[in-house]
Amino acid sequence: MPDAAPHPMTPQDCLVALMIAISASDENMRTAELVKIESAVNMLPIFSDYDIDRMRVVTDLVFDLFEQEDGLDALFGLLRDNLPERLNETAYALACDVAAADGTLREEELRLLEEIRYELDIDRLHAAAIERGARARHLRA
Repeated sequence: MPDAAPHPMTPQDCLVALMIAISASDENMRTAELVKIESAVNMLPIFSDYDIDRMRVVTDLVFDLFEQEDGLDALFGLLRDNLPERLNETAYALACDVAAADGTLREEELRLLEEIRYELDIDRLHAAAIERGARARHLRA
């Protein structure tokens, strides 16, 4: 990402990368998931000073990583290096919201959420509460 990124990944880039990764995990980025990502970036305070043009760079990075054999490990390495620990639960919550946005959690999404919980060291009770909140926000009538 040397030419495309004028600076290293910001914490916000990491959050966007994780949301893109969960959406792309089943190889079908659904409209509801993309709308959820866009809404998060446009509305949440953590993104208030985020350069929206970085989303394309981050998206390309995630797709490039997913084409590599150890791409997911590389993504988690970038997250470990650039995402402050205080944002781990925020990252997991955003990933859960994107996964739940289309009303269906697919096997690939569930596996990636499990991996995210492990890699970000999310406490089991905290993870359950975050998951429950995402489920409640995305219930359909």
